[in-house]
Amino acid sequence: MTRETQRPLRADAERNRRLIMQTADRMFAQRGSAVTLNEVAREAGIGVGTVYRRFPDLQALIDALFTERFTTFLELATAAEQQSDAGQALRHYLLEAARWRAQDRALEVVLAGASIDTKPIAEMRDDLGHHVDGLVERAVAAGAVREDFASADVYAFLYMIGAVADRTYDVAPDAWRRYAEVVLLGFGLARAPAVHTTAMTDGQIRRTWPSPPKQ
Repeated sequence: MTRETQRPLRADAERNRRLIMQTADRMFAQRGSAVTLNEVAREAGIGVGTVYRRFPDLQALIDALFTERFTTFLELATAAEQQSDAGQALRHYLLEAARWRAQDRALEVVLAGASIDTKPIAEMRDDLGHHVDGLVERAVAAGAVREDFASADVYAFLYMIGAVADRTYDVAPDAWRRYAEVVLLGFGLARAPAVHTTAMTDGQIRRTWPSPPKQ
């Protein structure tokens, strides 16, 4: 991020910044990484110069989107740590993180494009890893999850749920919850009261099939 984006912004400047980020989010979700700052400006209805003042290049915009997302995941992990039951703390983080992932169709693009080796982003990534490690170690020590459960399983879980959520987003937007519960039970986490979803119908499954590429 630039020094300007790190300082508090005027209300109108902050509105523009939020609009730019929201527009980029939507475009990344729809089109993948094939998006330019000029196109974001046009879609947002904001002057190109205004966009470049907030984000000098596309990388800066992607890094800002990454920072926003990881801030959310850090907050979820911190909230989960407050729970006294180690198993429920881990379950809480996994389900809340999965819920955010299910809603976020641009996450894969942002993760792939972020400057993960730069110091601010690397520190944020490592900080989240530290919190996740703590949740996992605590749950394993308490016998609340299978003894070979590891932090890598947290990320694999989110990848799997994200794939289901992306495929079913327009067909059965809550379908991911069913499969999240199945995986959590496989990890050995006790079932908790929750809103359970039914299996998709044959018609819904057919609607999730891959479509031929557009000519």
